[in-house]
Amino acid sequence: MLTTCANPAEAEKLADLLVADRLAACVNRIDAVASTYRWQGRVERATESLLLIKTTEQKYGALEQAIRDHSTYELPEIIAVRVGAGSLAYLDWIGASVRSEQS
Repeated sequence: MLTTCANPAEAEKLADLLVADRLAACVNRIDAVASTYRWQGRVERATESLLLIKTTEQKYGALEQAIRDHSTYELPEIIAVRVGAGSLAYLDWIGASVRSEQS
């Protein structure tokens, strides 16, 4: 999943929350992403932090809601990317990392 945040502090806080709440196994933060986009009829530019969030399809709904609840953006970017292939051991780790401790 991909999302952007207004600044590194917001991105770090969201990443910590997602991993602590077992909504994500891992979150990579890429700071100083130069974004150009159309918003309310105008071309805008901003420097943002991009989060690459590793999770499972089962966690999508809760993860989307957490992003909406904690984003400072009126319309946060929330894009899910399906994994077509990957290391089975890594994908298993993601699944185990987002399972609740009671499972």
